[in-house]
Amino acid sequence: MARRVFFSFHYERDAVRAAQVRNSNVIKNKSIETSEFIDAAKWEEIKRSGDEAIKRWIKDQLDGTSVTVVLIGAETSKRKWIKYEIDESLKKRNGLLGIYIHKCPLFD
Repeated sequence: MARRVFFSFHYERDAVRAAQVRNSNVIKNKSIETSEFIDAAKWEEIKRSGDEAIKRWIKDQLDGTSVTVVLIGAETSKRKWIKYEIDESLKKRNGLLGIYIHKCPLFD
């Protein structure tokens, strides 16, 4: 049975690093399915809709997941939505995994 994974990260700062993780062989495994990785335009649309829309999107993305991976950058701990995603993941009893990405080189 495949595990569905939710990735939590500081979007504005770490989207490129998160994409590197997404595109790596680490998650290209038939037994792992990832939640949606959204692009900048979609994220801005969700943000403009307000906090309740963001909470709804997070809950929708967490639906059906059993693991939450927090991609930890230099400022991740300061982000309120990261904390919310972790809190919601714990409520769901998701497994949590933190991966430090702050020293990953930025490649386009």
